[in-house]
Amino acid sequence: MGRQEKIKAVFNWSGGKDSALALYKTLVSGEYEVVSLLTTVDRDSRRSAMHEIPEEILRDQAGSIGLPICIAGVDPEGDRDIYEAVMRDAVEYFKESGVTHFIFGDIFLPDVRSYREKQLAPYGIEVVEPLWGSSSEDVMTEFLISGLQTVIVAVAGNILGKEFIGRKIDRAFLKGLPSGCDPCGENGEYHTLCYDGPLFRYPVSFHLDEPQHVRNQVRAGDGSVTITDIYTSAARSVQSLI
Repeated sequence: MGRQEKIKAVFNWSGGKDSALALYKTLVSGEYEVVSLLTTVDRDSRRSAMHEIPEEILRDQAGSIGLPICIAGVDPEGDRDIYEAVMRDAVEYFKESGVTHFIFGDIFLPDVRSYREKQLAPYGIEVVEPLWGSSSEDVMTEFLISGLQTVIVAVAGNILGKEFIGRKIDRAFLKGLPSGCDPCGENGEYHTLCYDGPLFRYPVSFHLDEPQHVRNQVRAGDGSVTITDIYTSAARSVQSLI
């Protein structure tokens, strides 16, 4: 019998730990042919949302992983219509090349998954979630076992202090989390940058600036805006500092 043809898929890449673990599991499974990573960035700052990872580091990550990356610029004010138009163009582009599945690194946020499925269903694109249904504790255990390396680049100021910025995710970090903090940061407690481990052919070099206190606006689907205080450290490509 001939070798079974792999399913063509796009992986939606954030640059953080859950995304890295989900991609690693996807590639190890051998079920999918990941034709490209897909990431959205603020079209003005050219940084990803929440993680604040600059485009050059996202491209460095993709280069080390050995996959192409498609980077789409979205409205800095978070306009939902503009975001959906940008994503629609990306979906149509990949669908024409035979992609049938979009893969994400979500764990247990049903409203997020429902939104993705609703947006992709009209194009016949199926949503795949390699981490879905696992507890945060189990995902974190799997992450630590995987050997992937990541650092904290942003924290919610009302939960974690700026001293957490730049810390590596390891067992000592987990022991130091305050009570009620999700181990994977699924409630926005923290965000990460993944830079090394079995997913990467070589370490991704970067530099973290001093943490800055900012007020972050998150616009919900109903138009309401939630304002949160966060500490973030701008990651920079080493090449950009030369």
